[in-house]
Amino acid sequence: MNDLNALPADFTWGVATAAYQIEGAVAEDGRAPSIWDTFSHTPGKIDNDDNGDVACDHYHRVPEDIGLMKQLGVDAYRFSLAWPRIVPDGNGQVNKAGLAFYDRLVDGLLEAGITPFATLYHWDLPQASQDRGGWPVRETAEHFAAYAGVVAERLGDRVKDWATLNEPLCSSWIGHLDGHMAPGVKDLTAAVRTSYHLHLGHGLAVQAIRAASSDASVGIVNNLSPILPASDSEADRAAAVRADGHTNRWWLDPIHGRGYPQDMLDVYGVELPVRPGDLETIAAPLDWLGLNYYFRQFVQDDPTGPAPYAKQVDVPEGRHTHMGWEVNSDGIEQLLTRLTEEYNPRKIYVTENGSAYPDVVRADGSVHDPERIQYLEEHLAACARAVAKGAPLAGYFAWSLMDNFEWAYGYAKRFGLIHVDYETQVRTVKSSGRRYAEIISEAAARNSKAA
Repeated sequence: MNDLNALPADFTWGVATAAYQIEGAVAEDGRAPSIWDTFSHTPGKIDNDDNGDVACDHYHRVPEDIGLMKQLGVDAYRFSLAWPRIVPDGNGQVNKAGLAFYDRLVDGLLEAGITPFATLYHWDLPQASQDRGGWPVRETAEHFAAYAGVVAERLGDRVKDWATLNEPLCSSWIGHLDGHMAPGVKDLTAAVRTSYHLHLGHGLAVQAIRAASSDASVGIVNNLSPILPASDSEADRAAAVRADGHTNRWWLDPIHGRGYPQDMLDVYGVELPVRPGDLETIAAPLDWLGLNYYFRQFVQDDPTGPAPYAKQVDVPEGRHTHMGWEVNSDGIEQLLTRLTEEYNPRKIYVTENGSAYPDVVRADGSVHDPERIQYLEEHLAACARAVAKGAPLAGYFAWSLMDNFEWAYGYAKRFGLIHVDYETQVRTVKSSGRRYAEIISEAAARNSKAA
C-alpha cells in the first residue's frame, strides 16, 4: 500500500486482546471471580447467556497463540492482565500461580521476537473489590495502584510498555450509568465517582510502575469518537458539545493537567471527591496516549434522557459492521489530528481498531472476509494521512488477534483476524489476517529499501 509511506520506519505493528475475553480458566490456579464472571452469569445480561468461563482457552494455549502471532509477523502484542488472577481479593495476598502465567506469556513473546504491551485493567475488577464498594470508593484506586506495583515489580525487567486503564469510559458510563456492562449499575453519582477514582487509580499506578521500573514507558487507553449533531438545530448542536464532553474531553482534560471540564461538571451536578494533590496525581506526565477508535457519533438533544442528555442516532446511509456501527475511516484521522493539536502527546498508539462481521468457514476450511480487509486498509491509510499532518503515531494494534467473548454481545460478534471455533478451539487465520501479514511485510520491505 503506497498510501502508508508516511508511517515511520520504526512503526509498531501489533494485535490486541483482553484477559476475560480470551483466557478462560476462570477458576484455575487461584483465580477468583471478577465482576464480569458475576455479570455474565446473571441471566439476561449477555446475548445467548454466554459467559467467559472457557472463551478461547488461551490460558492453556499460549504457545499456539504466540505461534499464530509470529505467523502474522506482528512486532507487538497488547494483552491485559487479570487482576483477580494476580490479587484474587483485590488487595493483599498475591497469587504466585497467577503471576507465573504472565511470566510464561511474556517469556514466550520475547522468545518469539514480539514486544509485550501490558494493560493492567481491562474491566475485570475482582468481585471482592466490588463487594467492598467497587470503583465508586477511593480505596479501590489505592488497591489498584498496589496491584500495579506488584505486577511491575515482577514483570518490569522484561515488560517496558504499560497501559494503566483500558477505556475507563466503558467502566464508568456503560458499567455504572447505562448498566449494560459489569457491574450493571444505573446511577449517575456512582458513575461520576467511578470515573474519578479510575483516573486517580491511573495516576497512582503510573507512580507505582515507575517506582518499580525506572525505564518503563507508561500510557493510558481511551476510546474516543468524533461527535456530530444530527441536525443543524441549536438544540442538537448543544447536545453535540455535551456528548463531546461526555465521550472525549472528560477523559482527556484531567490526564493532561486541565482538570475536569466545567461544563460537564454542571451537566452531571455531582461533586467530585477531590483531595489535595489528586489532580496533580491524575495528570502524571505520560510517555504515550492510546486511542481506540471504532465509530463516529451523531447525536440529538434528549432532555428527558440520561446525562449528557444527548441521544446517539443511527446513520442509515453508508456501510456498517455487524455491530451496526458506521464504517468511517476519516474519523480516526480526525481524532489523531485533534489529539495532536489539542493535547500534544509525546507519542500516540492506535491501541484498538477493528470490525465485526458474520464470518463463515468455507467447505475448504478457509474464512474469507473482504469487508474486514477493506476496513483495515482504509483505516491504516487514514492513520498515514494523520502522520503526514504531524500526528506522532508510533503504532497500530488491530482488534483483535482472534474472535473472542465480546462482552454483552457474547460470542455472536467476531472481530478477529483469526477465526475461533468455540466448540473445538480450532484457530483459522482469516483472509484479513493474511492481508495484515502482507501489509506488515510490505512495510518492512519498504523500510529496508529506504535504508
